[in-house]
Amino acid sequence: MSETANSAEIHSTRVDLPGLMRVLGRNLYSTPSVALRELVQNAHDSIGRRRLESDEGFEGAITVTPDPIARTLTITDTGAGLTRDEIVRYLATVGAGYTGRLREAGRGDGLIGQFGLGFLSAFFVSTRVEVHTTSYQAPEQGWMFASSGGERYTIEKIAARAVGSRVVLHLRDDFLPLADPTVCEGLLRRYCCLLFEPVLLGSPHGGESVVVNRPPPPWRESADVPGVRRTRLELDFAARFEPTFEPLCTIPLGASDESDARGLLWVQDGFTYGTTDNRNLSVFVRGMFIGDELREMLPAWAGFVGGVIESDALVPTASREGLQRDGTYDAVSAAIAEALIDALAAMPTTRPAAWRRVRSRHNEALLGAALADRRLFERLGPELRVPTSEGDLPVATVIARGKGRIHVSLGEGGGYEEVLFRAMQVPVVSGVRYGALPFCERYVSVNGGEVVRLGTAAGTAALFGEVTVDETTRARLEAVFGREDRQIVPTRFEPKTLPVVLVADREVALKRRIEQDEADRRISSALLGLARLYTEQIEGVGNRLFVNLASPVVQRLIAEQGPAAEAVARVIEAFADLTTDRRDADGEVDAGAALGGLSDALLALMGGAAKAG
Repeated sequence: MSETANSAEIHSTRVDLPGLMRVLGRNLYSTPSVALRELVQNAHDSIGRRRLESDEGFEGAITVTPDPIARTLTITDTGAGLTRDEIVRYLATVGAGYTGRLREAGRGDGLIGQFGLGFLSAFFVSTRVEVHTTSYQAPEQGWMFASSGGERYTIEKIAARAVGSRVVLHLRDDFLPLADPTVCEGLLRRYCCLLFEPVLLGSPHGGESVVVNRPPPPWRESADVPGVRRTRLELDFAARFEPTFEPLCTIPLGASDESDARGLLWVQDGFTYGTTDNRNLSVFVRGMFIGDELREMLPAWAGFVGGVIESDALVPTASREGLQRDGTYDAVSAAIAEALIDALAAMPTTRPAAWRRVRSRHNEALLGAALADRRLFERLGPELRVPTSEGDLPVATVIARGKGRIHVSLGEGGGYEEVLFRAMQVPVVSGVRYGALPFCERYVSVNGGEVVRLGTAAGTAALFGEVTVDETTRARLEAVFGREDRQIVPTRFEPKTLPVVLVADREVALKRRIEQDEADRRISSALLGLARLYTEQIEGVGNRLFVNLASPVVQRLIAEQGPAAEAVARVIEAFADLTTDRRDADGEVDAGAALGGLSDALLALMGGAAKAG
């Protein structure tokens, strides 16, 4: 061995206890109200320990007494109590907890504590902490632990009390609201409503105590509770945890081989859009509240769902305000998703009245949900609606009325689609609405049909087939309707009463806007580069005027010339301009020129009529 190795010195790591206490006390928990939760949890575990280790019968209870006059908060339990040795080994030792020892020995089922840190929260909110305790192991002895700040403490022998402990917090000025009975009751109902042992709100002057964690949650009720009463219990319980919306209907969550989680999920009553995220999930571990900001356990598509769950297997973080992301976490999340999918998929058949309410409020979000999960698509696809020019309709209805096609508009609204397809009584799907286009594409890939994207070169070609005409007819059409900024396309379509349709190619319009110099100032260089990779592939003239050769008006214009025909042609062009969603360089609809053209054409017709008269 080298001389260097022999000269190495071995030292023990030192701990700055005052500094550690300050760091843990001030930073471990996000809010001082957690101190109440931690001390009630300790009391609950003490009762559980007494049940495990003692053969004597006793009635478990936890009483929390706020006293605004004395500026104290007192937590009393009928648990195991502490001997003098246990006070030193567990209560006064940071990170050492009797519950953790029981769990390591395989005897901690149902106990909450794990890290031995919860008692530190008492020092965060108090100028002085007192613990009056009598152990079931020595019921003739009483002890009092007292400490200010947690760095030093005293232990003194006192008269024996009833077996159990009484923790007295002398509150700091900043935390006096914890001594307010109304505040305290609200916190207890939030943190402790799922604890198995009764938790009471006591009165400092001998008044009647109020039990705050009864009745039990609905999933712990007997299975023979009548259906109507169970529904009412579930809705009432859900309403206590839904901060913004009314629960519309409930979905029970049961334990399985993969997950021990049980609880209650619900669909919220508020209307949602596809990207709305109102997920709300409260999680309890072994009966103690962990947090209500755990929405990530719900599926990403379930923006309209709330819930309360409890589990014995989930592992809290050290502060017990979050959960460790492990295999158990993933299994519970998967179980929640399965329960939602099963319930929603079955709802149209098993709960039709509830389904109608759910669909009316969350149809758009459900389109996204169906796209995210194959089973929801298969079961709910026929039930869901897509937004069309004639209101929300089932896709099957859109296909039937489109004779095997789903016509999808990629514009913001209006345009030739409304004129043409209303005349044909064919609904047009709004492709810019959330989930509508991909849902239609998925639907036809599974059930057959065709999606026609209106306003694109491919979609327009599918809708308006070009007809070959002789040179004389083409020359006449160019003379009547020709302009430098558009292409004349002779075609035939229904209805015959519609003489022309002007289509602005939205892909070409996008290319022009992207290629403008100003786009460099409106769009980041990275996004602009990606957009130009796409628009470089686009070719086209931008505007096409489809002239309906089946129209009697068009046939007359081809055959006749003169001022009257010229005026009629101008009216038709102005009408086409008004029914086309064309936008200027800033993306604004340019309707002023079209209205001016229509006015001039009508005045020309009136002038011609006056001269003829």
